[in-house]
Amino acid sequence: MQLYNNLSAKERAELISQAGKERLTISFYKYAKIGNTEIFRNHMFLAWDQLEVLGRIYIATEGINAQLSVPAENFESFKTHLDSITFLENVRLNVAIEHDNFAFLKLKVKVRHKIVADGLNDDTFDVTNKGVHVGAQKFNELIEDPNTVLVDMRNHYESEIGHFKNAITPDVDTFRESLDLIEDDLKAHKEDKNLVMYCTGGIRCEKASAYYKHKGFKKVFQLEGGIINYARQVEKEGLENKFIGKNFVFDQRRSERISDDVIANCHQCGKPADLHTNCANEACHLLFIQCDECKEKMENCCSTNCMEINRLPYEEQKALRKGQGNSNDIFKKGRADHLPYKKDLRNIFDVLKK
Repeated sequence: MQLYNNLSAKERAELISQAGKERLTISFYKYAKIGNTEIFRNHMFLAWDQLEVLGRIYIATEGINAQLSVPAENFESFKTHLDSITFLENVRLNVAIEHDNFAFLKLKVKVRHKIVADGLNDDTFDVTNKGVHVGAQKFNELIEDPNTVLVDMRNHYESEIGHFKNAITPDVDTFRESLDLIEDDLKAHKEDKNLVMYCTGGIRCEKASAYYKHKGFKKVFQLEGGIINYARQVEKEGLENKFIGKNFVFDQRRSERISDDVIANCHQCGKPADLHTNCANEACHLLFIQCDECKEKMENCCSTNCMEINRLPYEEQKALRKGQGNSNDIFKKGRADHLPYKKDLRNIFDVLKK
């Protein structure tokens, strides 16, 4: 009985290509009490492997967080399986705006301590006492209200390529960093302002809204289904799209375009660009924004040093990496000192002081 992926990404990509099936890219999450996470994890893997599901799924005692792709012809069977699980029946599925058959190349179902690394002690507050969920139309109305503070709950490299107009975009590397930062900077507005939050698919806001209500914020709202669902609702209902740029996603696509605006710049030359890439040097793998011209000139690398290393035969590169961890730059997400046009660091909460 196979309980883990046993194919390489290259082998799986070849099988996807040969199959010629159109795949749907989907994400969903659900907070729920899961008793035996290992048994549940194995059940999900066995069922989904049969349906040719690929993706990254995290399971914890607090619920499930899934980003995946499934052949379009298997979607109904996939949905039927979800509906057969009590707490996942009719769960909201965020279907991507742009699909890519190669968005995911493996099925990884992992048991984790939490489905999102939030650094919170859930025993100290009521995680079910969440903010008000709002759809696209109500969200548009709220963010036009001068009594609203709109906060992007994503990280700096996500909001850099796209965000809602007039949103506060915390200059943080991780979700857990943003929680206390936002609470501290907005503490004077706990009673009088609408705190409206959004993220990619809604999962970060789900926990953050309960946390901020616990911290004393009285008027807490969150965008139902996040940016992904918002984009679909806007198109379906003919609403004004107030999101500018691209939505960062955590798969091979790296982003999906929501508006035609390009609001970011190439980290190497400064030209307008909004496509993230990972440095081709496996010992670096830095995530940064690179335009097509620099991609060609720098051979998909973030520096001349990485380019020279990447030109070496594979065995020589492997020998250089032996005993060495990844460069610390891998955690900087576009902030490495050698990138001349990296995003400026600034106090994004200055908007409240104007």
